[in-house]
Amino acid sequence: MQMDNQITPKKVRSFCSFRYGLSLLLHLCNVALMAQNMCLNLTMVIMVNSTGPHSLPNTSTEEHLDNIKNPVYNWSPKIQGIIFSSIFYGVLITQIPVGYLSEKYSIKKMIGFSLFLSSLLSLLMPMAAEGGAAFLLACRVAQGVAQGSALISQHMIWVKWAPPLERGRLTTLSLSGNLLGSFIVLLVTGFICQSLGWPMVFYIFGACGCALSLLWFVLFYDDPKDHPCISISEKEYILSCLNQQVSSSTQSLPIKAMIKSLPFWAIAFGSFAFHWTNTIMVLYTPTFIKAKLHVNIKENGLLSALPYLFAWSFGILVGHLTDFFLSRNILRLITIRKLFNTLGLLLPAFFSLCLLYLSSSIYSMTIFLILASSTGSFCMGGVLINGLDIAPSFYGFLKGVTAVIGMIGRLISSTLCGVILNQDPESAWFKIFILMAVIDVLCLLFCLVFGKADIQDWAKGNQEHTRL
Repeated sequence: MQMDNQITPKKVRSFCSFRYGLSLLLHLCNVALMAQNMCLNLTMVIMVNSTGPHSLPNTSTEEHLDNIKNPVYNWSPKIQGIIFSSIFYGVLITQIPVGYLSEKYSIKKMIGFSLFLSSLLSLLMPMAAEGGAAFLLACRVAQGVAQGSALISQHMIWVKWAPPLERGRLTTLSLSGNLLGSFIVLLVTGFICQSLGWPMVFYIFGACGCALSLLWFVLFYDDPKDHPCISISEKEYILSCLNQQVSSSTQSLPIKAMIKSLPFWAIAFGSFAFHWTNTIMVLYTPTFIKAKLHVNIKENGLLSALPYLFAWSFGILVGHLTDFFLSRNILRLITIRKLFNTLGLLLPAFFSLCLLYLSSSIYSMTIFLILASSTGSFCMGGVLINGLDIAPSFYGFLKGVTAVIGMIGRLISSTLCGVILNQDPESAWFKIFILMAVIDVLCLLFCLVFGKADIQDWAKGNQEHTRL
């Protein structure tokens, strides 16, 4: 990789470096955020009257004690569905505004206060449930606003902290915390509910989030040049790498040019396909397992959790492969982006279609289900960070817009799959997986034809830039 004929700065070791420590801290913050996001979906099983009493068979004395630590509410499935989806709307309304504001204001404060607010609301969730469904609904919407702010603003960190040749590892390490958080919450929530009561799930993950937010305020600075603890050599390495790539932009937001940009739409369509596929695999994996494998609830929970562990591993691997290919000039950046887009969109579709023709063997079904649910993580090296390549100065806003488009795909796919399963249970999975494959292939073709990995004219103004 050449950088406008300038000498490449001497690399500073990554092991025990501050930039990788920051990525690990952000990884843990994402673990906490995702755990807080998902835990209500799991605790609801014993929170509501229809299922709670059947979860734990007890004697009358044990039932009395269980009702103290596991309060039960009379909420209809319709009310439960509204509560489940409420956090999504909170996240949705923040994406574009926060993406824009993250380019103008302190990322340290935006992420720190957002994580603290989400954690505080998690601590208050059992009290909100006692107040009724309306209070719980309001609490979840507010938590969605806080989480959306933290999740979208964190992408701007790497504009100032990630040297181009390490961007893959740093971003995928931080983002993979969402996957590990999902795995952890699926693995431990049932145990916590049975031994300590469902309110403790919210208290534990809320307390962890509060501790991490305090740690964030102490350790993170918006710009490496302002950090008092980072070594001089590492600071100079980061700043010199980024100075050769792009300088700060003072131009106004080029919305018209962005809308006309085909590379922008390549990212948008790729994001749409990724979230469409990911939502089906996340929301409907337990339903598919129940329909095809007929396992009990504990086995279902374990099988539903395993894909997240593998997805987390794939995500870490993608970051290392990206930087390995770049640092050794094996592949150009645009080739890497298109390669991982292809793997991240085609492999889940392929393995999902294979599930339709497998026998009911639990081993073969489990292997292909894990592969179908986890290989989407390859997109972490593609569309999920491609905006940082084409418009680093406006990455926050671009990420917010593409995140909204991805969420539209998430909303449509979850709704449509529910309708298909309700109307035609016999052939539903064939229709769902075929439709998913068609969308993945069409969006991938658009990405392959129009995708770019160099700073676009509308994003660089009068700046010198790097072509990768």
